[in-house]
Amino acid sequence: MIRRIVVANRGEIARRVFRTCRALGIATVAVHSDADAGAPFVAEADTAIRLPGNAPADTYLRGDLIIEAARAAGADAVHPGYGFLSENAGFARAVEAAGLTWIGPAPESIETMGSKIGAKRVMAAAGVPVLGVDLATVTASDLPLLVKASAGGGGRGMRIVATLDELADQVARAEAEAASAFGDGTVFAEPYLPTARHVEVQVLADTHGTVWVLGDRDCSVQRRHQKVVEEAPAPNLGGGTRTSLHAFARAAAEAVGYRGAGTVEFLVDGDRIVFLEMNTRLQVEHPVTECVTGLDLVACQIAVAEGRPLPGEAPAITGHAIEVRLYAEDPAAGFAPQTGHVRTFDIPHHAGVRVDSAIEAGSEVGVHYDAMLAKVIAYAGDRDAAIRMLDDTLRRTRLHGVTTNLDLLRAVLTDDEFVAGRMHTTLLDERLDQWTGAGDPRRYAKAALAAAIGQAARTAATAPVLARIPAAWRNAAGPPRQRVYRRGPERYAVTYWSAGHRLVSDFVDGVSVVDVRGDQVVLSDGPVRETYRVTVTGNAVDVDGPHGSAGFELVPTFVDPAETVAQGSLLAPMPAAITAVHVEVGAVVGKGDPVVVLEAMKMQHTVTAPTDGTVTALTVTVGQQVVAGAVLAVIEENA
Repeated sequence: MIRRIVVANRGEIARRVFRTCRALGIATVAVHSDADAGAPFVAEADTAIRLPGNAPADTYLRGDLIIEAARAAGADAVHPGYGFLSENAGFARAVEAAGLTWIGPAPESIETMGSKIGAKRVMAAAGVPVLGVDLATVTASDLPLLVKASAGGGGRGMRIVATLDELADQVARAEAEAASAFGDGTVFAEPYLPTARHVEVQVLADTHGTVWVLGDRDCSVQRRHQKVVEEAPAPNLGGGTRTSLHAFARAAAEAVGYRGAGTVEFLVDGDRIVFLEMNTRLQVEHPVTECVTGLDLVACQIAVAEGRPLPGEAPAITGHAIEVRLYAEDPAAGFAPQTGHVRTFDIPHHAGVRVDSAIEAGSEVGVHYDAMLAKVIAYAGDRDAAIRMLDDTLRRTRLHGVTTNLDLLRAVLTDDEFVAGRMHTTLLDERLDQWTGAGDPRRYAKAALAAAIGQAARTAATAPVLARIPAAWRNAAGPPRQRVYRRGPERYAVTYWSAGHRLVSDFVDGVSVVDVRGDQVVLSDGPVRETYRVTVTGNAVDVDGPHGSAGFELVPTFVDPAETVAQGSLLAPMPAAITAVHVEVGAVVGKGDPVVVLEAMKMQHTVTAPTDGTVTALTVTVGQQVVAGAVLAVIEENA
């Protein structure tokens, strides 16, 4: 019987496992890096042990330190979560050699399926359809290709190759990213099928020969080959296709003598089914399967690790569940990872909605780890109801302090193609401009108006003299005042003035100020009254209204000349570490030439020359940490 578990992971993964442990009466141990010392998962564990350092290679990828932590805490089992060492056969063996229970598949199964190259050979022998391309003999007829990391997933170490000229460079980048994320730079290639669907099957097996197939999930909405929206069951699958997928998944599990929870992933292109990989661990998207089966998959993992048999037949699939991944990233800026201090984090909880989060209000989002903040899951009797419930939950979500993909997720959920269930793996890329457009300009203009009125009222209320008089108030109408706000690239110069005892504005045609009470601003848009909640923190003004949330930054009236940058400056698009510098001062560069490579949240980003010119300044070196907006280099354009 397992009594105390170390979770060899962090963030929402650790919190998810802890939740089941508490329900089962099992004590919990967190391991954490220095950067995570104040993270919610550390506080939630019964005990916590520090892993000195910040980088994954120094902390969460150090199996020896995690085993030492388990011994020090008196734990008798290790749960690997997903990511990091969860699919590392060597770590699994070391855990078992230390006399600890490994909550996962046998090391031999991990090893067989962990090498995606070797896994395809095993699957082919088991009658599961596969495809692949030898990188050493690639020709133009093989293109386009998808280069992938053999040792991991999550979109890291993955590159599309469209021409032979770029093959070597893309392979090198994939290898570097894979080595950074998984400690293994081995990559392989397969044909790129951009209009195929990504469908996966959940399996669960015990040590007594029973294998359950727990339905399927569609994970086709992806960015950078990393899933964004997942749902169970996969919509619009023909009965024959679904039956074949389940049969292939069972064959995959049986071929490696699988035990515990695992996922077999496929591409579905019309009637064609192709094996992608088997993830020998719990998946990020496992909650949608839990919703439609009624199972706690973590509890099932623990029961299997204790040697218990699966009871009877697999449960039937009922209803529909959809999960979205809330990331700290800017979709309109190439999904650049974002960092910051989370001022507000409030996702409405009600029946049918589940939130698995890594953060809470007050959390710091840093550069060292994955950009996912939370998963929001809706479960209902049918797909339409689940979509509606999830979209409404996101609309009422209050999240401020860090840029996220929240608006993108809402755009996906309301898109006609998604609603109709016509997804494929490049749908997001095809519709990205539409989904990340400026949105309804009137929505944000009204939010900016509420921000100005709310901030003006707050300033007046906190003033030491005449605090009960509205800002800009006079017996006669006073001259207009103005506050300028910035939201991304957009600026809003909101004018307002006093009339009698109230603040008024004509900033938005047809919209008037009705009332201001505390942090509530009531606007009238024609016959419709709308209430906005305005929160002011320094120069940040957060607005939550009936159409969603918006965060604004107050633009100062006077700009410090020291804050301006030289023409031709290349700025860091995100807080990151410098992993490569390709130029030196005096170098002549062409437009598009790589200048600096940055790494943030386990993804690499190359900053290129915007024009032909000469490097006149270089301010960074390899290994240096930079903040967003930092000057990396200056390129003087050729005359």
